[in-house]
Amino acid sequence: MMLVTTEAGFLKDSLYNEGILIVWDPSIYHSDIPKWYRNPDYSFFNNFKSYRKLHPDQPFYILKPQMPWELWDIIQEISSEQIQPNPPSSGMLGIVIMMSLCDQVDIYEFLPSKRKTDVCYYYQKYFDSACTMGAYHPLLFEKNMVKHLNLGTDEDIYLLGKATLPGFRTIRCGA
Repeated sequence: MMLVTTEAGFLKDSLYNEGILIVWDPSIYHSDIPKWYRNPDYSFFNNFKSYRKLHPDQPFYILKPQMPWELWDIIQEISSEQIQPNPPSSGMLGIVIMMSLCDQVDIYEFLPSKRKTDVCYYYQKYFDSACTMGAYHPLLFEKNMVKHLNLGTDEDIYLLGKATLPGFRTIRCGA
């Protein structure tokens, strides 16, 4: 994960000049915005401001600090055991954001296919099995939720690493 706080390349790397950027900070469990702003986990606000000055037309948003913990609450609620109170992964946060914007979301290799590797990110060569199996983030529980929501087949997951999730607009709740 590119840290907006410490990596000087963030302000210059062309990778971050396209698309929509979203930065998030894990914050304290259900911290309010003023309290979080005074004491974020990562000091990214100066780089955020510098980036906005360099690229004023680039869509770049800060995720509200409660959102990761609201998602964690949902993951905990549907899990049969107690989960360590660590924030969800950036991958899971991205999936939920896309589910709020799209009618259907196809995700690849979040549920590992037969090609499972220890590569952590598609954009850098960092290897660690904890990226797939979980260590800090509640990845196992996130994967269980994605598997439960998957509209595709088990074969799609195993062969292609593809899970198809409904967007929130298409989900009908109730009896």
